Amino acid sequence: MSRRLPLLHKTPFVLDPRPLAEATSAHAGLLSVSRAYRSLGLPGMVEANLALRQRQRGFTEAQIIESLVLLQVVGGECPEDIGLLANDACLERGLGYAPPKATAAREFLEKFHDPDLEKLRPARSEQKSFIFPASGPVAGLQEVQVGCVRRIAQLYQRQGQKQRIATIDQDATIIESHKRAALYHYEGGRGYQPMVAVWAELDLAVADEFRDGNVPAKQAPLTCARMAFAALPETISQRYFRGDSACHEKELLDWLRHPDRAKEPGGRIGFAVSAVMSPALGETIRKVKESDWKTFDAERDGTLRQWAEVDFVPGEDYESKDSQPLRYVGLRLLKPQGLLFADGSDRHFHAVLTNQREMDGGRLLQWHREKAGTVEHTHDEVKNELGGGQMPSQRFGVNGAWFKLALLAYNLVSAMKGLCLEGEERAARLKKFRLLLIHLAGRMNRNDCVMGLRLCADGKAIKRMQRVWEVFVLPTQATSSQARGGRGG
Repeated sequence: MSRRLPLLHKTPFVLDPRPLAEATSAHAGLLSVSRAYRSLGLPGMVEANLALRQRQRGFTEAQIIESLVLLQVVGGECPEDIGLLANDACLERGLGYAPPKATAAREFLEKFHDPDLEKLRPARSEQKSFIFPASGPVAGLQEVQVGCVRRIAQLYQRQGQKQRIATIDQDATIIESHKRAALYHYEGGRGYQPMVAVWAELDLAVADEFRDGNVPAKQAPLTCARMAFAALPETISQRYFRGDSACHEKELLDWLRHPDRAKEPGGRIGFAVSAVMSPALGETIRKVKESDWKTFDAERDGTLRQWAEVDFVPGEDYESKDSQPLRYVGLRLLKPQGLLFADGSDRHFHAVLTNQREMDGGRLLQWHREKAGTVEHTHDEVKNELGGGQMPSQRFGVNGAWFKLALLAYNLVSAMKGLCLEGEERAARLKKFRLLLIHLAGRMNRNDCVMGLRLCADGKAIKRMQRVWEVFVLPTQATSSQARGGRGG
């Protein structure tokens, strides 16, 4: 008689190689993202702003964009990964069409690149950094993004959360790429450096400008900022802006504080940006009296965060001639006795430039620091959890469109978390979100000629899906019993 093997030294089943013939899916929860996409009216926005098809047959623009967004939400990093969604009968029936093949997705993305715009790029000997203009289709995707943001704001309003305050956090990020077309960035590698603006209160990406890697963040940040404020809904009555030292730039600051901003629907824009630490500003901060420094916070290692008003008049003409000079708030990081920074000093100095004169200095610095949890979080999720960190092409327009689709996927997920989930789940990262809503096994079946999705999940998971169905309202109408592929739907 053979000796019984210990539990963890064996497996109690054999692998049956026969596939299930039923319409099942390992990630049936992906259909909840499709519902949000359609309920927000994105198919209509896509059709209104993108006219890329040359023939009436085949996939519509809205179908391919929906498929690419679903691909990124489920974890795909490149168009070729869409093959992993093939032969998913449950997903096909739920969408009403079979997702396109990788070749069709590639051909679609290629249409976002305009070769004529390449002629505008000056020779590297004349101008090294050049902001490549967006093609017409890429600009159309921005209009889709604007419509998506406004529809999401309307849903929050229906739930009794009318949005009156909008804080735009803007920052650039580096996307590493080894493609021949990628240019060297300031950290020494090669890649791209898009600028992204995020609506902090709703955690939504409202605008972006895709850029080559060698374009410094301080070069023309106003374009992205203007697009961001233009994307906000009319319900906004208080507007704010936060940025790092790359936003300490003449044209941007002039626009933010211009009197015309107060005449616009959203009103005056209050801003705070990290000041460029010029030798003159650094010398002025170091001369601040010891008694003027006020402690407003302490870090875990005991480092004190202190603030003080800095009486500084910069040498730039555009600032010194202003009738209302901007306010400089100094920040001093003071190590406790016995501890030093890496450079051997016990204190570091920084400053924030602002037009917010009424706000307490310590509160202002805390408020400005909060942007690290908004736009930088968005960069992390888009690059590492969605497909925004992998560039699919040598062509600039293709990569710009792919990055915008990653931001669109991010907004859909953010809206679903904010509107449908509760408690700590609202702050879940994409890895956990997939476990909560996406990677749910399901089966599509028919009862009395009614097709229904049945999930292999516990009660909590099913309630989450039900909440998505309640918030993102969408008519239900029977289609053909078989997915129609690229011939409609």
